[in-house]
Amino acid sequence: MAAISLTDKVALITGGAHRIGGAVARALHSQGMRLVIHYHASEAAAHALQSELHQTRPDSVMLVRGDLGSGERLARNLVFETVEAFKRLDVLVNNASQFYATEFGQATESQWEEILGINLKAPFFLAQAAAPHLKKSGGTIVNISDIYGERPLINYPIYSISKAGLVMLTKSLARELGPEVRVNGIAPGVILWPETGLDEMSKQRIISRTPLKRSGEPSDIASAAVFLIRDASYITGQVIAVDGGRFVVI
Repeated sequence: MAAISLTDKVALITGGAHRIGGAVARALHSQGMRLVIHYHASEAAAHALQSELHQTRPDSVMLVRGDLGSGERLARNLVFETVEAFKRLDVLVNNASQFYATEFGQATESQWEEILGINLKAPFFLAQAAAPHLKKSGGTIVNISDIYGERPLINYPIYSISKAGLVMLTKSLARELGPEVRVNGIAPGVILWPETGLDEMSKQRIISRTPLKRSGEPSDIASAAVFLIRDASYITGQVIAVDGGRFVVI
C-alpha cells in the first residue's frame, strides 16, 4: 500500500522542544506536517526549534507551554488549542517523560505521583481528549515508551512501572479506538544518555552488552515514528524496540 501523504496534516507532540521530541518534530515537519509542540521548562529550546522550522515553512509550528502533571485539564486544553489553531488533529505523539531514580525503600508518594502523572496519566487523558478528532481524520497515536517498560531498570522502579503502564495503554487504546485510529509505541534503548548519573565506564558497559555495539541517535526514533504514522497502515497495538538489539540480552 502506498505511503500516506502527511502534507498539511497536524501533529501534537508533548515534550517536543529537544532531544527525542525535537527529532520527531523535525522529521514530521520535513514530511509537510504542521505541528503543535508542547513544552514545560524548555522554553529557549522550544522557541529556537520553532524559529528553525519556520525558516522552511512560516506559521507551521505553534508552541504551547504547560505542566502535564496537572492532568486532564491541560490535556483538554492542549487538544483544544491544537484544533483551534489548525482546525484538525491527525497525530498525537506522547513523548514527554520524567526519568529519575526512585530507590525502593526510599521512594516517596510525591515521586510516584509525579512520574506516573507525566508518563502515564497524561498520555491517557491526552488520548481521550484527542480521540474524537483523531477518529474524524483517521489519525494515529504514537507513545514513546522504553525497553524498561518490559525489563525493569534497577533503582528506577516507579519509572519502569510507568513505562510498563504505557505499553499496556498502547495496546488498550488500539482496541478502544480501532478501526478509525491506530495506536502504536516506540521503546528506545540507548539513544541519549541521561543528563546526570552515568559515568563513561557505565556507558561503555551498556554499549558492550548491545548487539550492535553502539548507541543510537534521536533520528532513529524519529524514523520509526514516521514509519508508524505514514507507512504502517496495517499495524496497531504494537511497541517497536529501537534499541540496537539490547532488549534481547538485558
